[in-house]
Amino acid sequence: MHTLPDIGADPAVTTALAADLDAAGFTVDRVDALWGTEAAASLHRGSRVAALRALAARETSPLGTLATLFVLGLPTSRADAAAAFPTAGLDAVVAAGLLRVCGTDTDTDTDAAVVEPTVDLRPYAFVDDLGAGSWWIVSDLGELALGHAISEEHVLGIGGATTTLSGLQVPVPVRTVLDLGTGCGIQAMHARRFAEHVVATDISRRALDIARFNAQLNGIDGIDFRYGSLFEPVAGERFDRIVSNPPFVITPRRPGVPSYEYRDGGMVGDALVETVLRGLSEHLEPGGTAQLLGNWEYHWGVDGLDRVRSWFADTDLDAWVIERERQDPTSYAETWIRDGGTKPGTPEFDTLMGAWLDDFADRRVTGVGFGYVVVRRALPGGTASLRRFERVPETLGSNPAGLGATVARVLDAAAWLAAHDDAALATAHLTVAGDVTEERYYWPGNDDPTVMTLVQGGGLGRRVDADTALAAFVGACDGDLSVAAIVGALAQITGVDEQVLAADLLPAARDLVLDGLLLPA
Repeated sequence: MHTLPDIGADPAVTTALAADLDAAGFTVDRVDALWGTEAAASLHRGSRVAALRALAARETSPLGTLATLFVLGLPTSRADAAAAFPTAGLDAVVAAGLLRVCGTDTDTDTDAAVVEPTVDLRPYAFVDDLGAGSWWIVSDLGELALGHAISEEHVLGIGGATTTLSGLQVPVPVRTVLDLGTGCGIQAMHARRFAEHVVATDISRRALDIARFNAQLNGIDGIDFRYGSLFEPVAGERFDRIVSNPPFVITPRRPGVPSYEYRDGGMVGDALVETVLRGLSEHLEPGGTAQLLGNWEYHWGVDGLDRVRSWFADTDLDAWVIERERQDPTSYAETWIRDGGTKPGTPEFDTLMGAWLDDFADRRVTGVGFGYVVVRRALPGGTASLRRFERVPETLGSNPAGLGATVARVLDAAAWLAAHDDAALATAHLTVAGDVTEERYYWPGNDDPTVMTLVQGGGLGRRVDADTALAAFVGACDGDLSVAAIVGALAQITGVDEQVLAADLLPAARDLVLDGLLLPA
């Protein structure tokens, strides 16, 4: 098995390395173009064959060498490797812990030697509210490159959870952000784009070394990396924003079951997520927000979201929890055993499955939910105004820059609604959000629609069934008339008592404002 290398972060080396990566055109688009979309998709599924065939048909280039080493995780000749690092120099890259020279008795600089990667280093592209950006991200080699299961000290790179959480971050400038459990540092780097100062913590010293290297490689300052578990490194400190993709995977605490630092928090069940959520209030400034990912368990007779709701009892936190997926115990166990590199059909896989299912059965777990957690601490003298726990398994709306703007808008809408009772709401002027459309369905030959649905193009992609009154109300919300004036006009047109109509429409209007289909003018 590969020994995990020490990762150095000499500023002179990272600056020179960045120059070499940039000169080679080591970007997402250029790397994908090396082997084409079909090979890229095959590589994502765990096969390098198509990509290697495409590379074999091309002349050797620094870009091809970098992709072979760091994306495919395969060795190259020393001569090709040296040509890929004309500024940094191969020896410096080896000394930094990114490569090693093999193939000779002395590992000297003979051209007969080969160079192999000790880490994964790949380009990463993103879009947020400040525009498009790109970085290079170092992490540990995956099982495809290693040829075996990953180590328990593995530092994870870019994955689906990475982009989900980075997209959830509220794109509003703040003074301080805490990245709890930074891993390779990607969330701290995203947070720094909207913060003056970021503190990034992790229980893995290796993760902190890699995160520090990534920040330096990409010229990002203003991040303070600290070692320790959960909130211990920031005891007594408060932040304007907290982001976290904590090690929330539910793992049996039994002999022989590996515990991966990047995903296993060392607690039983979902206790780690509960601990993090209960600790937010002590570390958020008044008005501060948090965006996190997490798992929560369903127990016999106890709904998972009800359990999460109980974790916010007696706090001054607004809480919006969105469950995106729920897995049964068997599917959950299979997912995370495979994630560690153990193959189905092997005795090791079956042993681990038994441990997971025994643990779930012993603790009466019937399912595991996954989703997003959004929190805001009340201002001094205030109380929580938002407690929303919902399941949204459907496809979301179009959000090229992520859901962060939606999160900010919902929090603002909740505060606005809390400050407007029904009398104040009646005097308000509302407008329809620009991404809202209306679908109508008709029976053949009928002029009147049988179903009307308001459709949100962005955000969570909400679909709201509307009766004639609600559809007419929304259609009249152009900012000119107050809510009361629209209700009064509709009452006259329909012949419905105005108070009865208001009792139906005002709650619906509140929901539409909170969901972002209607906006205060």
